[in-house]
Amino acid sequence: MARSLHMRRPATLASLAAELGVSRTTVSNAYNRPDQLSPELRRRVLETARRLGYPGPDPVARSLRTRKAGAVGLLLTENLSYAFRDPAALGFLEGLAMACEGAGQGLHLVPVNPEREDVAAVHRAGVDGFVVYSVPDDDPHLAAVLSRPVPTVVCDQPRVEGVDRVGIDDRAATTQLAERLISLGHRKVGVVCMRLARDRNDGFAGIERQQSAHFHVQRARLSALADAFAGVGVVWADVPVVERFDHGSAQGAAAAAQLLDTDPELTALICTSDILALGALAEARRRGLRVPQDLTVTGFDGITEAVRAGLTTIRQPVLDKGKAAGKLLLGAGEHGRPRQIILPTELVVGSTSAPPRTAEERWFGP
Repeated sequence: MARSLHMRRPATLASLAAELGVSRTTVSNAYNRPDQLSPELRRRVLETARRLGYPGPDPVARSLRTRKAGAVGLLLTENLSYAFRDPAALGFLEGLAMACEGAGQGLHLVPVNPEREDVAAVHRAGVDGFVVYSVPDDDPHLAAVLSRPVPTVVCDQPRVEGVDRVGIDDRAATTQLAERLISLGHRKVGVVCMRLARDRNDGFAGIERQQSAHFHVQRARLSALADAFAGVGVVWADVPVVERFDHGSAQGAAAAAQLLDTDPELTALICTSDILALGALAEARRRGLRVPQDLTVTGFDGITEAVRAGLTTIRQPVLDKGKAAGKLLLGAGEHGRPRQIILPTELVVGSTSAPPRTAEERWFGP
């Protein structure tokens, strides 16, 4: 049977108002300001809208009229899957989503490739404000965010003058971890760290690269380690630091292998994230090394997988970070000056740290 060429035109706000014998404002209020109508009138408007096929107010037209998108933008300089693959990022995302839900706002992810500049994605995002999640201080996408006339909150890094920020005291937390290892007697240590800059480096990171890192969280953690170990006579320039651009357990395992191949006498591997540390643990097992008897391994974050593995680590409140960032952003208009929230951390002493073996234990050990 041939379809009729005369198809019914969809109802509009004006035709629905005419059908009901009410004003267009009344119809609009049924969707956008229901408290302005009696329950009976709102029910009659919505039932008639369903019968006539009226889909509701055009969200694009509404945003143009109100100049509000009703959504918070999360700038993530990683591929989109990273937000759902990395446990720390996922915890932060959950906290931010909870803050948005509480305020009746949507959440718009704005992921960008860390190796490709695409500021257009930032400029075309229909959002009322941005939360920037852990980017380097020279990131072009951050500059694009700051060029837009909307409020912005940075989580972790970088520190931007005049911009609200949520984070932790990375230096103090890392110093606490370093002091724990020093008290156990560790002096021959190696470090596995996350990326230090936008350029890819999957290898050793010398002193100059460490001190000029554009990711200030990593710079602060490395600086804290350097100062703590220098205090007990360790020359930090002699401590091997291996950087990995991509963040995953496989990268942690490869970095641990690189360190142990270079110096088999290392007694501890200090990793600047739990994900990297879990990879280092896997590499230690592959080599037949006992943890912690033969090798101490530490992390940073306190993710569930790390706690389950008994990792000695720093626990940071990633869920609370997301909540705090969302609340700061959504309440940005209530304050006239930039705010900073520093959340507490906790040293978790697990089963992966112990005093280093003595020379005799190395000789007679298995």
